[in-house]
Amino acid sequence: MTALLYILLAIVVAVAIWQVASILKFKSVIATEKDNNTQGILFAIFGIFFYGLMIFTFVKYSVILLPDAASVEGESYDTLYAVTMILILVVQAITQFLLFYFAFKYRGIKGRKALFYADSHKLEMIWTIVPAVVLAGLVLYGLSVWVDVMDPSDAEDPLIVEVYAKQFSWEARYAGEDNELGLANVRNIKGINTMGVDMSDLNALDDVPVRELRLPKGRKVIFKFRSQDVLHSAYMPHFRAQMNCVPGMVTQFAFTPSLTTEEMRLNDETIAKVEGINEIRAEKGEDPYEFDYLLLCNKICGSSHYNMQMKIIVEEEEDFNAWMKEQKTMAQVVQ
Repeated sequence: MTALLYILLAIVVAVAIWQVASILKFKSVIATEKDNNTQGILFAIFGIFFYGLMIFTFVKYSVILLPDAASVEGESYDTLYAVTMILILVVQAITQFLLFYFAFKYRGIKGRKALFYADSHKLEMIWTIVPAVVLAGLVLYGLSVWVDVMDPSDAEDPLIVEVYAKQFSWEARYAGEDNELGLANVRNIKGINTMGVDMSDLNALDDVPVRELRLPKGRKVIFKFRSQDVLHSAYMPHFRAQMNCVPGMVTQFAFTPSLTTEEMRLNDETIAKVEGINEIRAEKGEDPYEFDYLLLCNKICGSSHYNMQMKIIVEEEEDFNAWMKEQKTMAQVVQ
């Protein structure tokens, strides 16, 4: 299918070059009524092809889209995305149709005279005010969603987690029983203390360092992001969460997991995607894939950027609490 798309693209480029060459060659020739008629028909045919290809693309490639959001905040994000895309597609479908339709209907015909409007205040007001109102509404709606996602001040007993980025891996630590992360700085990195945690800070002693993220379903998680070296971007696609990890500063993002890993594995869309992936892997002789949430780096941060993956497991809170009790604190690991 990819090869077919490349072939179609090559054909389109070739036709465009041919058309430009024809224009340059015959720029002094006056088009006849037959030429106008031919071009109008070709434009109409291309319009039909354009819409057919668009519909085919939606149907064929919708399977690669992400499944339902696995966080409460992600649902709001998906709604905002859907509203925006519907507006864009409706406007695009109408304007593109009119473009193709008018090019065909009003192609040059002998004896037909164009009706010319010097100006129209009504039309100018419509195409100025309507887009302005729609865009203002989208911007305000987007800001409200952004504030809801970025402001965790109303969260009750949130889980505090620090995610530490470096070329080319992730580390993390949970705030301990005091639910407050200890201070950290790159200057403190030494030996097993790979996150640079300040062990003189009492709040750091009960922090829990991990190499695999586990999150409780239904409890808000506030992430604190740091970077050791270059700009990274912590991307958790199924939770609709992304935040830059900037050297020398702490950034923040929060969301509430709404589906456990096991529940997402039973999602119809997820099952369809996993089956498609495993068909490809089987053809290559590779082991089958099982769905997992992942933390990825969404910035090209170096030659091994693709290796920056960390598994995320979402589970019921009682299972998460039982797992946490088994983990060693910074005091136990470092001292």
